[in-house]
Amino acid sequence: MAQTRLTPHFVRPGSIARVMNRFYGLLTKRGLSMPYSFLLSVPGRRTGETRSVPVNLLQSNGKLFLVATRGHTQWARNARASRKILLTRGRLRMEFSLRVVPDNEKPAVLQSYLSRYKWMAWRFFPLPSGSPLATFEPIAARYPVFELSCIRPESRPESPDSKE
Repeated sequence: MAQTRLTPHFVRPGSIARVMNRFYGLLTKRGLSMPYSFLLSVPGRRTGETRSVPVNLLQSNGKLFLVATRGHTQWARNARASRKILLTRGRLRMEFSLRVVPDNEKPAVLQSYLSRYKWMAWRFFPLPSGSPLATFEPIAARYPVFELSCIRPESRPESPDSKE
């Protein structure tokens, strides 16, 4: 009997989303974005060529996280392979090492991310903001989540969540 291979969850961006990401990436690169937005740069896993995409950084319980809301994206696959990323916003440049968050730890991060960025992230989750923690367990494997550790601790980013 042939085994079927499950395709990882991925929501492909449409042409408008790609244009908006490119535009927001340029704004972020120039430092004209929200305090939680950064331009993530990571080497491609096959070519080694640097790839960049705008991302929103989540600070939760004193830790920093990146969530791939579109699922197993190219940047998430590259980050998983590299284990290091560069986040920039204007003149601020910070290098981080990554820890891949296991599925059993993801529900709390996903719940926090959806609550914090519901205006942007709602369309990528099959759950509404404010859903109980247990409802995130069955969908946790769909979303790569990374915990960031600053390689240079003095370069921690500002975050509106740090007031908690």
